[in-house]
Amino acid sequence: MRLDDFDPNINVEDQRGQGGGGGFGGGGGGLLFGLLPLVFSRFGCGGVAVLLAVVFFFGGGLSMLGGGGSQLSAPTAQIGQRQAGGTDATSSCTVDAASKAACNAVTSADKTWAALFARSGERFTEPKLVFYDGNGQSGCGAAQAAMGPFYCPTDRGIYLDTSFFQELATRFGAKGDFAQDYVIAHEFGHHIQNLLGTSDQVQQQMARASRTQGNALSVKLELQADCYAGVWAAQNRDRMDPGDLEEGMTAAHAIGDDTLQQESQGRVVPDSFTHGTSAQRAAWLKRGLDSGDPAQCDTFSGAI
Repeated sequence: MRLDDFDPNINVEDQRGQGGGGGFGGGGGGLLFGLLPLVFSRFGCGGVAVLLAVVFFFGGGLSMLGGGGSQLSAPTAQIGQRQAGGTDATSSCTVDAASKAACNAVTSADKTWAALFARSGERFTEPKLVFYDGNGQSGCGAAQAAMGPFYCPTDRGIYLDTSFFQELATRFGAKGDFAQDYVIAHEFGHHIQNLLGTSDQVQQQMARASRTQGNALSVKLELQADCYAGVWAAQNRDRMDPGDLEEGMTAAHAIGDDTLQQESQGRVVPDSFTHGTSAQRAAWLKRGLDSGDPAQCDTFSGAI
């Protein structure tokens, strides 16, 4: 995908080289997240998904691309207010090619969604892009590489260890720049849900739901983020190269719950799904791409 270079005023925070630290906000969360690297090495993303589902139902949780539940807390800043504490975008975005690609994608998503919000009379504020390496700290607690990219609604941050892109290509077979852009666009989709209040509404429903029902709600939220990623791509269709669609479909298929569970544990447990099947993820990404209309991303009405 042929994206323009990043906006030097993009909201970026760089935690690389600073080490990690901090637990997960109290209770058993810090211990659970301390187990993430071990679980990942033994059981892969499927095992991480199971662990993170436990974290969600004990009061923690994050919204991640490839595993786990979602912490759906109310925003802590007013819409339209720029987040404070960012670092110099130019130096952070030019560390390597992966960093620049991420910054380019976030800049494009900022512009695209700002325009869509303006058309509908909504107020938009950009998220911050946070780079970390191995271990970091978010407003939702510890950030660890085994968690994959995630969005934290508390500080409106998209958290990224760029080594995930290499894993996406080598372990999951999802190569290409559009596969990486899809990762960013999906997490940006969670930011849109946060701004629109969807995340808060789902959180309230989850508080009254059983674990199985909560997982089903999480799937709907994740599939909507996939659809929003497709909407972003559709709004920038003139920048797509031949093969980009296939790269996106490959990435979406590779990180479906059924595919990850089959790979990690040799069996599939539908009631434990938190992100949707490979077929569902690919279908909702394509729905957004075909329509270019956020209104077509209603995963909460009817069957998915």
